[in-house]
Amino acid sequence: MSVLSAVEQKLTLLKLGRLRAVVARAVAQAEAQQLGYGEFLDELLAEELLGRHEHQIRRKLQQAGFPYAATLEQFDWQARPELKRAVMMRYFDSALVEKAGGLILIGPSGVGKTHLAIAVGTRMVQLGYSVRFLTAQQLANQVLAAPSRAAVAEVLQPLLRCHVLILDEFGYLSIDPQLGPALYELVSGRYGKGATVITSNKSLTTWGEVVGGDTALMMAMLDRLLHHGEVFYLRGASYRLRGKEPVVLSDTARPPSNAPMRAAHDTPAPPLLGTISAPEGR
Repeated sequence: MSVLSAVEQKLTLLKLGRLRAVVARAVAQAEAQQLGYGEFLDELLAEELLGRHEHQIRRKLQQAGFPYAATLEQFDWQARPELKRAVMMRYFDSALVEKAGGLILIGPSGVGKTHLAIAVGTRMVQLGYSVRFLTAQQLANQVLAAPSRAAVAEVLQPLLRCHVLILDEFGYLSIDPQLGPALYELVSGRYGKGATVITSNKSLTTWGEVVGGDTALMMAMLDRLLHHGEVFYLRGASYRLRGKEPVVLSDTARPPSNAPMRAAHDTPAPPLLGTISAPEGR
């Protein structure tokens, strides 16, 4: 057995698959470049660290539960001129987690809300943070299926602990009023501790209707979400319908008349609901 074969066998026993895959090439490169033992060992260890980092990212992406892959580079900014790329880039930085920030994306179906949310989550995973993605209906199903208060707590725990929580499609379907307290517990429990991203087709002023008309509860949630958060309204036709006959539907996600398009200008906006004070730093 050659020395290289013996090394590969030992790497297999040590479960260092990444090094086993590159060791032959690394040896040949070291001989060609006349690398010293220290330099050769350093390159091998760097390769192993890179492999472990890539494996960790793949594992965290799988745990996040994204329905599909989406990145910032894939987003069509020209189709959404109301969004300023430079402004949105603030949410692709570790500051989102460090400041326990919030991001609310509102607009009709097909304008890219979920794409942006997944892209933010993917970037946070790449930065080393834990992310959880689920739809509002998935959360409702899990909470309502819980047989006891302790079981509800078990459902909420991983969503409270993660660095970034993405709640998708809030308002697309009516939610049982019993979910309201669990939603409040989730939002208040993450307040000041973790970043939260929410996508919705409903204007903020109608969010109370989503949980059975409990406006007071929803106001308390929005107060926490907006304290360190921002709201962006996306407009336009669905990208899924490009090239097809236009379908005319009522725009349920049109922003209130007294609320300017927050994404169009990087300037402070007035409160979207009368009793909610403007978030700090806006």
